[in-house]
Amino acid sequence: MNRAATTPNAELARTRIKIELWRVALPVLWFGMIAAISFIEAPLKFQAPGITIPLGLGIGRLVFATLNIVEGVILLALTLLSFWPESARIAGSRLLVWFGLVFVFAAKVAFVRPPLNARTDEVLAGAAPGQSPWHYIYIACDVATMVLVLVLAVMAARSILRTVAPAKK
Repeated sequence: MNRAATTPNAELARTRIKIELWRVALPVLWFGMIAAISFIEAPLKFQAPGITIPLGLGIGRLVFATLNIVEGVILLALTLLSFWPESARIAGSRLLVWFGLVFVFAAKVAFVRPPLNARTDEVLAGAAPGQSPWHYIYIACDVATMVLVLVLAVMAARSILRTVAPAKK
């Protein structure tokens, strides 16, 4: 048995790599969900035969509410992975990106979704509320989220590379 592979430092390195792999996988999953739902499913559903605006909006409300719940679960998991265990806690620029992600998610759910839901209610009640910037603001939040989760994934991947192939001096 190789003594070096069983040292506390080697075990700590393996634990950090496992955590960093989750820190890569979860943001990539989040990115894919937003890309698939916000930028593929949402626009295409209105082109399906027989889909009316009210029906499409009802489907969209259900899908985006579920997406936001799953995003919240992923953000919670990333938060736990960012601050626990203490030996693998994030710091510096990664912490700033995490704060940005929390801010964008909270803004999207707390400030952008309610007016969008109100507009959906109006349309479902038969009104024609006209143009609104809220869909564009939601899209901007999704784009910001996609950028932030990609940055987090790249930072985690770089951390893995530094751990498995430390720089030669």
